[in-house]
Amino acid sequence: MATAAFTPWILGLTGGIGSGKSAAAERFVELGVHLVDADQAARWVVEPGRPALASIVERFGPGVLQADGQLDRAALRQLIFADPAQRKWLEQLLHPLIGREIFSYLAKAQSPYAVYVSPLLIESGQYQKTQRVLVIDAPQELQIARTLARDNTSAEQVQAILQAQLAREERLRHADDVVVNDGDLAALHEQIDRLHHFYLTLKGGQP
Repeated sequence: MATAAFTPWILGLTGGIGSGKSAAAERFVELGVHLVDADQAARWVVEPGRPALASIVERFGPGVLQADGQLDRAALRQLIFADPAQRKWLEQLLHPLIGREIFSYLAKAQSPYAVYVSPLLIESGQYQKTQRVLVIDAPQELQIARTLARDNTSAEQVQAILQAQLAREERLRHADDVVVNDGDLAALHEQIDRLHHFYLTLKGGQP
């Protein structure tokens, strides 16, 4: 069969803060599955030499650049944080570019399916471009404990992030598959491995 005719189906992977989404994503990579991360794609589109970065500098001035020509994210965040109109302009510039970057990269997959990881998979509506949705879920107390152990942040900040994220019930409503990550890493890997073998039997993401 010619490889040109081969199109992998796309699994959307999401989960709330501290759910273990990144650990699950790493396991898929270890299993040889082609994966793209929304946060990575957001970094690619604003690399030096890319048109998006030139547009940002043109609008906000050279103060948003570091000495090495990379985008100074903290400086840009400060500029848009206080100005909803500027934030909207930036989102309208970047979101379509990020989407194109993600899906052109996923289309190059050599594995039978590819994984698209995004914390905002449901909120952004991008789950509609995937054939199946996997949610990594964890009890809220565990999400908070993990995030506090990992990030230099306060319990109040973690609570604020949880409040701002999509309600757990809403995320689960969109799920085709759910992994409850309330054990250790070995238990998580075991669940991902089992799903991986199941996914390899699917055509187009559906049984």
